[in-house]
Amino acid sequence: MPWWMTDDDSLENTDDYGAFGNEILSAEGVSSFNVMNYGAAGNGQTDDSQAFNKAWKDVCGASASHEVATLQVPPGKTFLLSPVSFMGPCKANTIHFQLQGTLIAPRSTSWADSALDDWIRFSDVQNLIVDGGGKFDGQGSIWWQPCKKNTLFALHFHNCNGLRLERLTHLNSPRAHVSINNCKDVTISNLHIMAPGDSPNTDGIDISVSSNVKIEDTRIETGDDCVAINDGSSSINITNVDCGPGHGFSIGSLGERTAFDTVQDVHVTNCRLRNTQNGVRIKTYQGGSGFAKKISFEHIVMDNVNNPIIIDQFYQNKFKHGAESLKSAAVKVSDVTYSDIQGTSASACAINLRCDNVVGCSNIVLNNVGIRSAVSGQNVYASCNHAQGTANSINPKVSCLS
Repeated sequence: MPWWMTDDDSLENTDDYGAFGNEILSAEGVSSFNVMNYGAAGNGQTDDSQAFNKAWKDVCGASASHEVATLQVPPGKTFLLSPVSFMGPCKANTIHFQLQGTLIAPRSTSWADSALDDWIRFSDVQNLIVDGGGKFDGQGSIWWQPCKKNTLFALHFHNCNGLRLERLTHLNSPRAHVSINNCKDVTISNLHIMAPGDSPNTDGIDISVSSNVKIEDTRIETGDDCVAINDGSSSINITNVDCGPGHGFSIGSLGERTAFDTVQDVHVTNCRLRNTQNGVRIKTYQGGSGFAKKISFEHIVMDNVNNPIIIDQFYQNKFKHGAESLKSAAVKVSDVTYSDIQGTSASACAINLRCDNVVGCSNIVLNNVGIRSAVSGQNVYASCNHAQGTANSINPKVSCLS
């Protein structure tokens, strides 16, 4: 097994390595570049952005004859970074960003004036591995105050096919913690993502215009969606994810400002939600078009969850658009399955299928769904409008499904 896939991510044993300048070259053709050799201070106070940029230039430019080129961020140190962009394409077959220390963002909103919209961005890097047991700390609390511009992702990946993001902690992003855009064949696993439950817009993982994305064995505790699946996404598989606090698992919002948006082949299974504002949700704007289809939520456990199951084709973001009138178009929602969903609801309405009266929702299947009130002695109910499909072994009963 290659060394970068083992539990030991260190390079302490260098008997088989030769040193050339700032590069360590192994007998297996793995070249490594330690940011400390490029002038990084690692004291949490000195801006180490330039040292990281210099190290990245050498990593990305390492000979194509090297199977793996590794940028090492050593343990026991904290690195202050202003916004940085790690750009490809790179020469080596695989780029390994080995984060064992801690990266922190400036504790200031001044870097909003940067040309970058993100704190840390990887673009056009194929077969990228980001792992190592380290930590990203966005220090985002200053951004959560009212009237602050808040459009900054902490960690953004664009056009990084074959990405692996593993064994890391993500804290307190100004906005979404991890953003995946225009990527294929992505595996995200063993992350712990944390922000206060009242922190605004701090999604755990945002996915857009991407396909074949797997999210596994991860815990997400934030102030917004644990996972948000947006336009252009397909073949998304989410397995064994703990969510809460937060806003649950969301598809959308889709169709904003009359857009044509599509999402398909999304499967959420063996997941748990605790104390979330929503459970499993599909949300679309009036006036949009496109589709959300071939979606399944299976083997889900909910504990004290508001709005456990919701399809909302009348979604409105009153903070952005104000109240909206009904339109004659909507994103079509179809082929959605809810199977083996059990637990408790913090709201009286446990199932809400709020579908458009023109397009509606079709082939909605509920099977073996049992949701009771989180409050002893109280009942829950289902609301259903313009949805077609089937229901079997359901509590509460859904009147518009056969």
